[in-house]
Amino acid sequence: METRYACRDQRSIAPTGPKCPVAMVSEGGQPVWAVDAQGLVKTFGGTQVVRGIDLRVRTGTIFGILGPNGAGKTTLIRMLLGIVDPDGGSTLLLGRPDPLKLAHLVGYLPEERGLYPTMNAVEAIAFMGALRGLKLSEARRRSRKLIEAHGLGNAADRQIRYLSKGMGQLVQLLGAIVHEPRLLILDEPFSGLDALNQQKLEAIISAQVEAGATVLFSTHIISHAERICEEIAIISAGRCVFSGTVDEARGRLPPQVRLETRAKDGDWRRILPADTRREGREWHFSLPQAGIEPLLRALIDGEAGIVTMAIERPSLHDAFVAITGGTIPASAAEGVEQ
Repeated sequence: METRYACRDQRSIAPTGPKCPVAMVSEGGQPVWAVDAQGLVKTFGGTQVVRGIDLRVRTGTIFGILGPNGAGKTTLIRMLLGIVDPDGGSTLLLGRPDPLKLAHLVGYLPEERGLYPTMNAVEAIAFMGALRGLKLSEARRRSRKLIEAHGLGNAADRQIRYLSKGMGQLVQLLGAIVHEPRLLILDEPFSGLDALNQQKLEAIISAQVEAGATVLFSTHIISHAERICEEIAIISAGRCVFSGTVDEARGRLPPQVRLETRAKDGDWRRILPADTRREGREWHFSLPQAGIEPLLRALIDGEAGIVTMAIERPSLHDAFVAITGGTIPASAAEGVEQ
């Protein structure tokens, strides 16, 4: 792919001065970065909640912003969308610096859900489509099509106040994609959903990317990001402490070994790494730098009696804890909302 540099307003590809920041665009004229934010800062009440964050989201990917509650994820998203003005830094959304003028190209699911309770599902989705530039008749047609496609046909004409929380959230998500956005931004989309609806949401996100959109979502539930994200950013205390692929994050830690032996003791224990710990009937430790072969030989020669041995890559949850230097609840790692 050939890359060119264009003025943010896309009117020129000539080199420009500091008054006209540049955006990378592909040969087809699409921005390489669906989101390109540099040095974002935001302070509320004397507390700096976003502290110089850089964020780049490649066009056509699924990108996850991970972090515990209160890390600054929602404030970051609102600055990207132009809902909140940053105190410092700059943002390009789809190659442009004016996100509020891109409503017809951007879909947004806020953390605080908001549907008119007396509207039925079809009208609620159509209303959101009309706000983003669709004719109401076309919005209604697309609304019914989406509802049927996602198994909500029985809810089409029911008022929002009579829908379950999960169904209401899916209706609002369909309202965020009814206008077929190029960029879909979701703030804690899995919050409050049961396992079945979480799976439906993951499928919708993947389908949007297959259709050519870019998806950016925030979450504190690590398992979703591990399954569907190509790249992630980890936010902690208002700072971006990691940005890269899921594999790069997991690669920050060595593979882990689980070993069960028939013998409980012997000379073979001397070769076990210093970080070895006993959990039930198993030994757990990091894969030695020399590899597994010297350890295997010592175990066999020492007649340890290998019952099971497994080498496992660290999970994204493990990498998150290591990168942030903190901990997150087990429910978050398992995808269970607290």
